[in-house]
Amino acid sequence: MLLGYARVSKAEGQDAAPQVAALRAAGCGRLFQEAGPGGRWDRPELHRPLDQLRPGDVVVVWKLDRLSRSLKDLLLILERIEQAKAGFRSLTEAVDTTGPAGRMMMQMLGAFAEYERAMIRERTRAGLQAARTQGRHGGRRPKLTPAQRGEIVDMVLSGRKTAAEVARLFGVHPATISRLISRARRLEYDSEQTLR
Repeated sequence: MLLGYARVSKAEGQDAAPQVAALRAAGCGRLFQEAGPGGRWDRPELHRPLDQLRPGDVVVVWKLDRLSRSLKDLLLILERIEQAKAGFRSLTEAVDTTGPAGRMMMQMLGAFAEYERAMIRERTRAGLQAARTQGRHGGRRPKLTPAQRGEIVDMVLSGRKTAAEVARLFGVHPATISRLISRARRLEYDSEQTLR
């Protein structure tokens, strides 16, 4: 079965009639229409045909940008279609994954996207390494200073306060206190073992 998907942008005041006419002329048995941006993933009318795909079905769009404006999202959608053993066809760009040429075209798009992801990972790693050499480290700043951590460990291990009381006092989660105490006990045990 041919499942047509038409999307128009609300902001630009577009009319879906040309898309619907082209999809009907292409032989689409069922049509799903949506008004909204193509960059969003939460598009219920797109997910309806994707959720009910059966082997041999073909999702048809008027143009690729009606399906998604992001290459990453486009490839995710096409991968989902392929997993359902269904096909994809774009009327304007003449992309048809039900034939060998269309499948090759989608594999080329996938290869470019994979290359782009690898380049992004490489640049990210290089940036993180450069930041580390300059003494900067990622992640959130610690909520407690080293002096506060020492004070907490002393309070709890001496029995002056319970872990829950110390957590309330310093405004942290009790699990944070538990981790500090556990680490302090482990360090104490390791130092005793070293001395023996």
